[in-house]
Amino acid sequence: MPKISKKGAEMPASPIRKLVPFADAAKQRGIKVFHLNIGQPDVETPKNALDAVKNNNLKVIEYSHSAGNLSYRKKLAEYYKSVGIDLTPDEIIITCGGSEAILFAFNSCLNPDDEVIIPEPFYANYNGFAISCGVKVKPIVSTIKNGFALPEIEEFEKIITPKTKAIMICNPNNPTGYLYSKEEIEKLGHLAEKYDLFLFADEVYREFCYDGEKHYSVMELKHIDQHVVLLDSVSKRYSACGVRVGAFISKNKEVMDTAMKFAQARLSPPSYGQILGEAACDTPKSYFDEVVADYIARRDCVVEAINKMPGCFCPNPKGAFYAVASLPIDDADNFCQWLLESFNHKGKTVMLAPVTGFYSYPAPVKNEVRISYVLNVNDLKEAMECLAEAVRVYPGRTS
Repeated sequence: MPKISKKGAEMPASPIRKLVPFADAAKQRGIKVFHLNIGQPDVETPKNALDAVKNNNLKVIEYSHSAGNLSYRKKLAEYYKSVGIDLTPDEIIITCGGSEAILFAFNSCLNPDDEVIIPEPFYANYNGFAISCGVKVKPIVSTIKNGFALPEIEEFEKIITPKTKAIMICNPNNPTGYLYSKEEIEKLGHLAEKYDLFLFADEVYREFCYDGEKHYSVMELKHIDQHVVLLDSVSKRYSACGVRVGAFISKNKEVMDTAMKFAQARLSPPSYGQILGEAACDTPKSYFDEVVADYIARRDCVVEAINKMPGCFCPNPKGAFYAVASLPIDDADNFCQWLLESFNHKGKTVMLAPVTGFYSYPAPVKNEVRISYVLNVNDLKEAMECLAEAVRVYPGRTS
């Protein structure tokens, strides 16, 4: 019998989606499941963006330019200018989601067996993308004790080798919700310059910053613009995850020319997704004001509830719509499966993502869960009531 590839065998299962069969089985038993495991907001996609798709008059859905529609790239350049990033349309390639932008970055800038340093916990699919490209993730651990702040630059320098070619961050961070400060970004910029590294930044949660904090983009590091690659997406910004449109951005012409070859190989990004994305650029500020206020209320509901639970701790995230909590449990994977297989509180339970899957293997921490506060506050209150009872009665409770 033929064997699957080595890459296929090494590809990790999604910590976000691997528990879906257990959730489906719970629902079949009549249990209501609060989905806090995945970053799928219940926020409505902007009406003007949906209307652009509904009202288009295309007679033929043609291939677009491999870099994406010029009209969309021009519109995106205007959007980026509004957030302090000066770009031309030629410095933007539209991608099939932020995922493809990451694949373009790894394939264009790194050779097989080259290393990319990523603070962990990190977005779980970075592991999968790295395996797909033959790239090695070199993790550097951030901890819940200080809210997952950037590790000291000296710690980065300790693990830089001749194989190290890039540093990657997600800002604001998935899964922790940590928002990197201007000072932290500048330190990474100096490190990239000192060791001649690429600096990749996944900034898909840029709009979601709280408590008066501001987002500082790697594209604002003018002195190292040849080192910087920005990775972006419409999925979270406009609550349009199924559109599958993102962007690969750099001022490094050689990098852009190389990425363009990968873009040509996959032909073109989605036509309807580009129509929606282009229209979404005109989304009024009031939309984001309302969404941010809503996320702050949701965050406060979750963080306050968890920190009232005996033995639990959850730092207050400053961005995105995720929080990581430390619970008095023996194993997050077992706990999250138990929640769906063996537990319910008043006919309800909670689906969470074990943070073990957001670390490189083996995970240095076993008792953390990621909570996506993407449901309305009333649902979150019920979910937190379920979680409090679950932590109290869980057979593997450690304190």
